[in-house]
Amino acid sequence: MLTNSLQELDRDHLIHPVASWRGHEARGVRVLQSAKGATVTDAEGRQLIDGFAGLWCVNAGYGHESIVEAAAEQMRRLPYATGYFDLGSEAPIRLAAALAERAPGDLKHIYFTLGGSDAVDSTVRFVRYYWHAKGQPQRDQFISMEQGYHGSTTVGAGLTALPGFHAGFGVPWSWQHKISSHYVYRNPVGTDPAAIIAASLAELRAKVAELGEDRVAAFYAEPIQGSGGVLVPPPGWMKAMREACREMGILFIADEVITGFGRTGPLFACSDEDIVPDFMTTAKGLTSGYVPMGAVFMADHVYQTIADSAGAAAIGHGFTYSAHPVSAAVALEVLRLYEDGIFENGRKAGARLLAGLQTLADHPLVGDVRGRGMLAAIELVTDKEKKTPLPAALNAATRLFDRAWDQGLIIRAFANGCFGYAPPLCCTDAEIDAIVARSRKVLDLTLEDPEIRAAMR
Repeated sequence: MLTNSLQELDRDHLIHPVASWRGHEARGVRVLQSAKGATVTDAEGRQLIDGFAGLWCVNAGYGHESIVEAAAEQMRRLPYATGYFDLGSEAPIRLAAALAERAPGDLKHIYFTLGGSDAVDSTVRFVRYYWHAKGQPQRDQFISMEQGYHGSTTVGAGLTALPGFHAGFGVPWSWQHKISSHYVYRNPVGTDPAAIIAASLAELRAKVAELGEDRVAAFYAEPIQGSGGVLVPPPGWMKAMREACREMGILFIADEVITGFGRTGPLFACSDEDIVPDFMTTAKGLTSGYVPMGAVFMADHVYQTIADSAGAAAIGHGFTYSAHPVSAAVALEVLRLYEDGIFENGRKAGARLLAGLQTLADHPLVGDVRGRGMLAAIELVTDKEKKTPLPAALNAATRLFDRAWDQGLIIRAFANGCFGYAPPLCCTDAEIDAIVARSRKVLDLTLEDPEIRAAMR
């Protein structure tokens, strides 16, 4: 009766993010009741391996009592402190220092947000302020990438290049432009890394020339395009794009909301290619999803330019919950746990996950297996040679998610027929092996779908 009651209350009152409202009303909610490690339990007692860490975020895994205690202790002592009026509190100050110490290069200045979307939004405001401070207010054009995701605020959704975040909202804005994704599996120039890098560089330079080099403010890129289908660029791609932006005098923003905090192996994915962006956005793994928090890392030259320009005047950007002390206390404890063994376990588990998923490459439905660290995807096709996507009639996002759920596995099922994986970094060998085995079972069951059989004839 409790579950039924919650389902009705949910149906009547709770608006879910990125959902078909009518579709959700018809399907009803699946209520999660508890979790420990990499396992979640629903209201009916079903246990599932969370192969997606909530929403790419529970990197440390569920149920760490030390994180709960850190939050409780901070709430007892000082549950809230504003950062306005030159006020502050210990936890966010220590967190900013800890992050700055570990950040690439001179990304030593930290602005805290509530999550990834408003971290991206904040960079847009800071970028605009920077160029005004430099005496170049005409630099108001922004470039991002097809298949990219940079949040779902009004501004961020325009930088995002996924149609579902544009339809009905009147975005992107006229000042938001796109270049093609590196998407190795489906790149028109083929799969050669050098050719893909050359094509991306040429397209970026052409877009800048089209807009006017003195008009372009910034370029946004994810080290791995997460919501676009876990699209991993060729080695050297990020570094080449960063250097091109430097040469053209364009600010380079690395969106590490998904990839940060051990998801690809190192603390930040930028370290994979020794990149120091002008801004870096993070969230998700910052607190392992236990409480909301995001962060903008700002390079010293940007900070000094803005600070010198403003002088004694206030820089008019801020949120009520910026640098929230409870979130910061949680993040400090999460960081301690990461560096006390979870990162190392994640590196080993990530290698095991990718090796296991590669064993699915021989399945008739698997066209591509890709990933880095504990971030991976398999892309399903009905014809491997032609790379034919799954038929739209399959309604892949819903059907494949439901089928995985029935097998005791939570994954991200993309509309184009990709399985996305981002398990907690604390996964055991047995849990990684179960993720792979249950994925194969889902593939086998999907192979029997009438729509699939018809498409493969």
